Amino acid sequence: MSSMTDIVFLLLIFFLVTSTLVNPNALKLLLPKSTNQLPSQQSVTVSIDKNLVYYFNAKVTPFSMLESKIVSELKNSADPCINIQAEKSVPIEYVVRIMNIAKTHGYKSILATEPE
Repeated sequence: MSSMTDIVFLLLIFFLVTSTLVNPNALKLLLPKSTNQLPSQQSVTVSIDKNLVYYFNAKVTPFSMLESKIVSELKNSADPCINIQAEKSVPIEYVVRIMNIAKTHGYKSILATEPE
């Protein structure tokens, strides 16, 4: 019986040592937990397709009019947010233009992605 406990303790030590070596470069973050989601906040959606055409809430809009439409839509919002949807092939400078509009007016900007 004592030899069996020795083997169990050796296996336990082996698994403890190997489990700590599995992912040594991972960040250890303490993330908040939530049991429910918050209600949807006031936001607008700006999309950019592969032809570099801007869409404001699914309607084609030239970039020169985009800022005024965003501001007029979000002027009475308590927590305004811009959802940015851009195709993979869109150069980053076109996305940054929208983010600059958000920063200028103090809006949050979210870059939408597809789930893997």
